[in-house]
Amino acid sequence: MIKNVIFDFGQVMVRFDPAYMVGRYVTDAADAAILADAVFDRLYWDRLDDGTIEDEEVVRLASMRVPERLRPLVGKIYYNWIYNLPEIEGMHKLVCDLKKRGIGVYLLSNISRYFAAHAKEIPCLAPFDGCVFSAEVGLVKPSGEIFAHICERFGIDKGECVFIDDSEKNIRGALAFGIEGYLFDGDSVRLREFLRTRIGGEL
Repeated sequence: MIKNVIFDFGQVMVRFDPAYMVGRYVTDAADAAILADAVFDRLYWDRLDDGTIEDEEVVRLASMRVPERLRPLVGKIYYNWIYNLPEIEGMHKLVCDLKKRGIGVYLLSNISRYFAAHAKEIPCLAPFDGCVFSAEVGLVKPSGEIFAHICERFGIDKGECVFIDDSEKNIRGALAFGIEGYLFDGDSVRLREFLRTRIGGEL
């Protein structure tokens, strides 16, 4: 029986869209592309996720990759990206409705310490019973260790959980650990119906 639902954050609760985030501050398409490539390079973001690089270093390195005239924008974009994440329609309500049904709702995200430090400012995270951010714990999905960590930390049974993520790799990690997985495709209505069948009754 499913008693807990564990959600990913980016592309599940919100859209992580570098073009959108840069476009909040830059209108020129060519400049926006340069900044997006520099600020959101996985070279930095994978290290942000595992906690092996600091924010200031990312800003410094990204600034070196853009023309001097654009450098003042690098920090502005980087330190404000967490406030420029459009919610995926229906997901916040789904989390709230699960909680009303007595289902435990948790967040498990590969994400930076900067985000973790400001997580209380993100409205869609308010209903969650608990959150695990990879950089804070030094573990990243799809490792079994991070799934073990969230279960131990919040006292939840892996056999009573379903994990929602948009990454096949992360879903495979959950399955290997013993947690049921659901590959999210952006359709909150379809996900709601799936969860209704797994927890029984109305949702």
